[in-house]
Amino acid sequence: MLKRLVASWVILALAFALAAWIAPGMSVHGGFLGWLWIAALFGVLNLVLGTILRLVTLPLMLLTLGLFGIIINAVLLRLVAAWSSDLDLDGFGSAVWGAVLITVFTWLLTITPLGRPKRAAKKH
Repeated sequence: MLKRLVASWVILALAFALAAWIAPGMSVHGGFLGWLWIAALFGVLNLVLGTILRLVTLPLMLLTLGLFGIIINAVLLRLVAAWSSDLDLDGFGSAVWGAVLITVFTWLLTITPLGRPKRAAKKH
C-alpha cells in the first residue's frame, strides 16, 4: 500500500514537471523537491476540497459528462499556486491548460510500470 502511495506521488510530481515544461504560463520552481511539494499539496487539496467541490457540482459534472472536473482541477491548481511559492500561474487559462496536461500525463504515467508496482507474493 505504501509503494502505491509513493508511486502515485512520484507520478503526480512528474506530471507537474511535464505540464510546467509544456504549458505556457505555468512554472514550477525548486526542482524535484518543488515538484514533490506541489504534488503533495495538490493531492491533499484534491482529497479534501476537490471531493467537496465535485459533490456540490455533481449536476454540472453530469451535464458536461465530467468535463467540469477540469475546471475544478484548475481551481485547485490556482489555490496551490496561491499557497505555495513553488508554483506560478499567469492566469486561469494557464491553470486550465495545466489541469488538462496534468490529467493526461498522470493517466499516461499510471499505465506504465511505474504506476503499477509489483505486489509481494502472499505466503501460505
